[in-house]
Amino acid sequence: MNNQRISPRGLVLNDQLISINRVTKVVKGGKNMSFAALVVVGDEAGHVGFGTGKAKEVPNSITKAIESAKNNLIRVTLIENTLPHEILGRYGAGKVLIKPAAEGTGVIAGGAVRAIMQMLGVQNVRTKILGSTNNHSVIRATFDGLMRMKDPMEVARLRGIQVEELM
Repeated sequence: MNNQRISPRGLVLNDQLISINRVTKVVKGGKNMSFAALVVVGDEAGHVGFGTGKAKEVPNSITKAIESAKNNLIRVTLIENTLPHEILGRYGAGKVLIKPAAEGTGVIAGGAVRAIMQMLGVQNVRTKILGSTNNHSVIRATFDGLMRMKDPMEVARLRGIQVEELM
């Protein structure tokens, strides 16, 4: 299980904006407008995180989202530019099926999942969004799957076999 958050110190992180949503709150005096941003950050070497930010202006909401994403970084073990095994991530009504792929396949993913895989550094993967296609649900379902991804070295150690035998 990979549910440890890690520190962004020492990592060179890139960010990618997933969506900006204009939000209106109706109050007694009228309408209060603000913007909600959804951002994914990663170093393309196994570290990835996501965050949301909300502010009166778009640049401020993006800045808040990037800071939030840096505080939610996780580490995922990659094997030869793909993931160790297949997994189904779930969050609410959103489900994301993530499968490792052979060399040369590329990133077969849509929308928010593609951004996460690119920021993670995965070059060969097949994914399928099942259920809700809402960006927030898709991202959280993808992260659920990635956080439950098992490290092959740890599995081999627990079983008392070599990593080569496991593969």
